[in-house]
Amino acid sequence: MHEEQKTLLTDYDLHLLMEGTHLRAWTKLGAHPCKSNGRNGTWFAVWAPNAESVSVIGDFNNWDETKNPLACRGDSGIWEGFITGVGHGYLYKYAITSRYNGYKVQKADPYGFFFEIRPNTASVVWDISNYSWSDGEWMATRRGKNNLNSPISIYEVHLGSWMRVPEEGNRWLTYREIAPKLALYAKEMNFTHIEFLPVTEHPLDASWGYQTIGYFAATSRFGTPQDFMYLVDHLHQNDIGVILDWVPAHFPTDAHGLCFFDGTHLYEHEDPRKREHKDWGTYIFNYGRHEVANFLLANALFWLEVYHIDGLRVDAVASMLYLDYSRNEGEWVPNIYGGRENLEAIAFLRHLNETIYKEHPDTMTIAEESTAWPMVSRPTYLGGLGFGFKWNMGWMHDMLLYMSKDPIHRKYHHNNLTFSLLYAFHENFILPFSHDEVVHGKGSMIGKMPGDEWQKFANLRLLYGYMYMHPGKKLLFMGNEFGQWAEWNFETSLDWHLLQYPPHKGLRKWVMDLNWFLKTTPAIYDLDFEPAGFEWIDCNDSNQSIVSFIRRARNGDMIACVFNFTPVPRHNYVIGVPCGGHWRETINSDRETYWGSGQGNPGHITAHPIPAHGKNYSVEITIPPLGMVALSPDTD
Repeated sequence: MHEEQKTLLTDYDLHLLMEGTHLRAWTKLGAHPCKSNGRNGTWFAVWAPNAESVSVIGDFNNWDETKNPLACRGDSGIWEGFITGVGHGYLYKYAITSRYNGYKVQKADPYGFFFEIRPNTASVVWDISNYSWSDGEWMATRRGKNNLNSPISIYEVHLGSWMRVPEEGNRWLTYREIAPKLALYAKEMNFTHIEFLPVTEHPLDASWGYQTIGYFAATSRFGTPQDFMYLVDHLHQNDIGVILDWVPAHFPTDAHGLCFFDGTHLYEHEDPRKREHKDWGTYIFNYGRHEVANFLLANALFWLEVYHIDGLRVDAVASMLYLDYSRNEGEWVPNIYGGRENLEAIAFLRHLNETIYKEHPDTMTIAEESTAWPMVSRPTYLGGLGFGFKWNMGWMHDMLLYMSKDPIHRKYHHNNLTFSLLYAFHENFILPFSHDEVVHGKGSMIGKMPGDEWQKFANLRLLYGYMYMHPGKKLLFMGNEFGQWAEWNFETSLDWHLLQYPPHKGLRKWVMDLNWFLKTTPAIYDLDFEPAGFEWIDCNDSNQSIVSFIRRARNGDMIACVFNFTPVPRHNYVIGVPCGGHWRETINSDRETYWGSGQGNPGHITAHPIPAHGKNYSVEITIPPLGMVALSPDTD
């Protein structure tokens, strides 16, 4: 609760808010329990510059618009006031009458910290300051776990469908119920981070959180703000980072939300050619308006500071960058130079990333950007957008296309396998197999693989092996790690019962071991974004659908990785290696513990001084069917 004061908003606050540079606007706008003139109550403040009048309505005044009017603060457009006796837990909305056409509307608080559970739409007065964090060790050391040279393996999770309680009507787990289960599972699986699909308040379950109403509110579906803090805290205490999916590209048009907020297009564009994403039925933020950009910038910092979040994955960046995104000719307005680039959105994204990395250099920002926009993950002073990482959607599409082919035809599509290395170091890439690949009729990951059951699982183990050895950080959506047959369904739990069957159990063990190998092998993460960390051995054996390469660490450690994309085992296969002596097999996707056939290279492998593939030495190895092996120089 705030200390006693006359008003939360100083003149300097108003200046910063109007200028669009108030980094912690949530501390001034919204509903804040406090004392004023010795009385307990709540200060309310809302930006509605085109309102004729604004009042607070709620369960404390029988939703009567005449009882608690707010006063406009000068020409700031901010309406504020103190209501005695209103405190933590009370329901409220803003009743707004516009200057234009007598338009009247009741709005939830854009800065509200908590909402009623849907389908109800009121905001809830909530004190978010009374939580005692226990993640000090994580917060003090997380910089070394979130940077470019760290091993990063992300488990993408939808809170409503990771696990449910079928014995109680298939209900959700609460934040506090899921915390120990998810922490234990992620730790056992050796993931370094969890990325949550949007947890911000949203009215429609089927939007998965991507149509946000309450940007400052953790959804009430699973508990209170403090309950979500507990979840983050518990994950941190188990050495697991937390990334949030964040949606500044668009917002829904629900009447209680941001749209047409004060009888004008306040948060969204007035021009319909700039205003609407017709594909999604949503509105686009007006990034060129200072107060709107401030709303989003402060919101990003809010999650990092109040909830100790480690990173933000920014959704649908491509839709922000292009004025003609998903529009036909004549349906969009060029920029002042006649181009298709959204200059205001570009400026906002650059300012966002500069501010986040200045204020919280131990966190990360990640762009979901699906086009060839240059330098997304390069510093703004070089002309980049300033993101820390970018999803590699091209690699994902190429690999899924390649893997869907019958192995007998893969030799004709070899370029899909190797093309990504032509641009692998242009950005700081994350390699994603996300929720988007297992919905809307696309089938599950295991369902995309060709062949019989054994071949499907071997193919998927091979694909994940290629992903983990390939330069770039890693991301898997929940269920992908054990080969769920069904498409993801947001209304029910994952099919955990499948883990009683050896193929699924073996696949999960493979992902668990890949994550451990990643965390303990600097050669496959240390130089992820530098050409010095990668060298082809042979990328041209398309006839046998085999590729091989070297990964290196800064300290000189190396591994040789070899992949066989056909079901034919290759015995006495020769690859060139950089040094002589003994090598040993360190990981093999075909081991029986993974439900493989058990073919491989036990014991020592001797590198002979016989040149091959431009190297001075070579080894003869067995490459399993639809399998991969990694070899390391034996230092024993």
